[in-house]
Amino acid sequence: MQLFGFDATILALVALVGFAVAGVAYSLLFNRINETASREKRLDRVSGTAAVASKKSNEPVSSRRRSVQDTLKDIETKQKFKASRSTNPPMVLRLQQAGIAASMSQFIIASVATGVVFVLAGLYMGFPFALTVGLGVVGGLGLPRFIVNYKRKKRQKNFIDELPNAVEVIVRGVKAGLPLNDCLRMIASEAKEPVRGEFKNITDALAIGIPLDEAVSRLFERMPLAEANFFAIVIAIQSKAGGNLSEALGNLARVLRDRKKMRAKIQAMSTEAKASAGIIGSLPIIVMGLVYITSPDYITILFVDPRGQVVLVGSGLVMAAGVFVMKRMINFDI
Repeated sequence: MQLFGFDATILALVALVGFAVAGVAYSLLFNRINETASREKRLDRVSGTAAVASKKSNEPVSSRRRSVQDTLKDIETKQKFKASRSTNPPMVLRLQQAGIAASMSQFIIASVATGVVFVLAGLYMGFPFALTVGLGVVGGLGLPRFIVNYKRKKRQKNFIDELPNAVEVIVRGVKAGLPLNDCLRMIASEAKEPVRGEFKNITDALAIGIPLDEAVSRLFERMPLAEANFFAIVIAIQSKAGGNLSEALGNLARVLRDRKKMRAKIQAMSTEAKASAGIIGSLPIIVMGLVYITSPDYITILFVDPRGQVVLVGSGLVMAAGVFVMKRMINFDI
């Protein structure tokens, strides 16, 4: 069938490929689009509230309120730059966020060594050349980055679990009459890791003369988490505009604990979906292993025949796409 001089089958195939690429691009950029939309709605709501308040009252805005507004604008400007780096930070920053004391050159050497080991293992086991090269790429590029990302997420989880306790200790210290710097030093010496190490960096920055708000704002660069950002904003507003610090930090501690409870509830509700996704994703690999054990001659053709290798590569890509889609479906952000 001809349509405008072109084969309709080719046009349909091109359209399907275009829709598939658009779907994958939308799934990759969904979080960023959602965050941008929610940020714009929040700004519109705040500006609308401020406009209504200004209409209802003709009194001049107090100096403290102006100071708070200026501080919030300054923080928002800085957060736009920091948010762009927190979503996809460079590897040097990822190593710091994971708590790995290694330079970029050491990481590259370790990645190359891991790739060489995987290639030698493939050659020793007699794998085809394409599969051996794939093992080298996985060992050199995939495995080291997977380990860094895993340790980074684990360290961030431990930080979220311990931060509410640290904030409550600061609240008790401030209510008892201790200066905020002494409370921060107390956390830097007595809290659990990684909170202790991060607050140690804050106290070290204060010791060399860096202002408090700037020293605390660097916490978000090392720990790109909403909880760390909340803490930095509270300290920045208090240091510039004043106010009841113990009350603000007490409210922050309550918010952090509520977020922790909500995160645990979401994890409990999504456990069934995660288990189903794990079973579906691992079932083809398990079946292939069982078939290889029982009838090796039947499945070996997939590894030695070029057509079988193409089928393996295509199946791997389809499985990876399916696992990625299932992960996006059960991944919830608070």
